[in-house]
Amino acid sequence: MEIKENIPIVLFDNQCYLCMKFAKTVNFFARGKITIIGHYSDFGEKIREEILDETALDMFWFISKKRAYGGRAALLPLIKSILIEKSKKTSTIRIDEECQQGCKTVKAVFLRSISLITNSKIIDL
Repeated sequence: MEIKENIPIVLFDNQCYLCMKFAKTVNFFARGKITIIGHYSDFGEKIREEILDETALDMFWFISKKRAYGGRAALLPLIKSILIEKSKKTSTIRIDEECQQGCKTVKAVFLRSISLITNSKIIDL
């Protein structure tokens, strides 16, 4: 299965400027240990259909071998994976720099930050 071969995975909103910056930061610190995928990419849509539920687009996701963590619940497992994971793999990240949602405003930063704090979900795989 293609999804299991790419775990751990960070699934993020690739149409949001702030989310793209977050994904680039995660990719920098993970140094290729984590696969970074956009919600709206073909592979991201496949993940949403097979693993996640209707709340998938409300938050970013960290997917490990046993669980999918969304939003606030994903922060600690993501940090642990970055710090502890030993394996190296070639992870490609393709991010479109075009933001069409007005994401660079102070209001957008505030709303995305609140969204991260309020949304949280764990799905057992």
